[in-house]
Amino acid sequence: MESKLIINISDEEAGERIDSFLSGKTEFTRTRIQQLIKERNIMVNGKATKSSYKIEKDDEIAIEVPEAETTEIKPENIDIDIVYEDPYIAVINKQAGLVVHPAHGHCSGTLVNAILYHIKDLSGINGEIRPGIVHRLDKDTSGLLMIAKNDSAHESLAAQLKVHSVTREYVALVFDNIKKDKLTIDAPIGRDDINRLRKAVNGIGSRDAVTHIRVLKRYGKYTLVAARLETGRTHQIRVHMASIKHPLVGDSLYGPKKQPFGLTGQLLHARLLGFIHPRTGEYMEFSSEIPEYFQEVLDKLDETENK
Repeated sequence: MESKLIINISDEEAGERIDSFLSGKTEFTRTRIQQLIKERNIMVNGKATKSSYKIEKDDEIAIEVPEAETTEIKPENIDIDIVYEDPYIAVINKQAGLVVHPAHGHCSGTLVNAILYHIKDLSGINGEIRPGIVHRLDKDTSGLLMIAKNDSAHESLAAQLKVHSVTREYVALVFDNIKKDKLTIDAPIGRDDINRLRKAVNGIGSRDAVTHIRVLKRYGKYTLVAARLETGRTHQIRVHMASIKHPLVGDSLYGPKKQPFGLTGQLLHARLLGFIHPRTGEYMEFSSEIPEYFQEVLDKLDETENK
């Protein structure tokens, strides 16, 4: 079934390219917007348009989104750590290197394939390609992730995320010495206008983003921090730490291309997850130890410090 969205342009919004404007106003990427324009699924004042069109005051933009093609996601016997499960929810301790959900054309080897094998009756709210997924972790981020097993549980958990009532604490190793013991980074995050793989502070289509940082230990050239999310933007901790000149160790996308310790991904672990159970109304909290490869780096730093 097609969905249709109507957007009316105000005086303040006039003058921006339509593809750029809509990518910030909707859930679609700029590339997807351009594709919809090319396929004549986006009309301005009832007429076809071009991606370069600059919107004007009182324009009426109509977006018709064709029904997504069905993509068959097959269960796969991939090892995952299920730390909690009941008829409504599950909590997974995701390993680094595992992509959370498939993309069109890449339908195997993901957490979704694994949970389809290990967990039955997943929520369908996020569509066939992302069953049960309420929030996500980056491929190279390890740690705790909540899964919805039915639609009512999904709606409850998603609502808690929306009002920022879910407890999400990460531990990360960052470059250089952070002098303050505590700080809050309040800086909106949007898409980088040059590199489509990156996000950026005050980027295209920026949305509010708040991260609370607490120093756990200083190692001279490095600092171990706890990061609590108030919001949940893509790459939020990675972008925020890079924005204050303390990129995550192992993060070659936002930090140095050449990384120490032979790392191929950021040292970032979701160690604490708390939420209200959608059925019982009770608060539940789960914790996860730092993975071995992360701890080995910390042990090396401790050895160097104690010499």
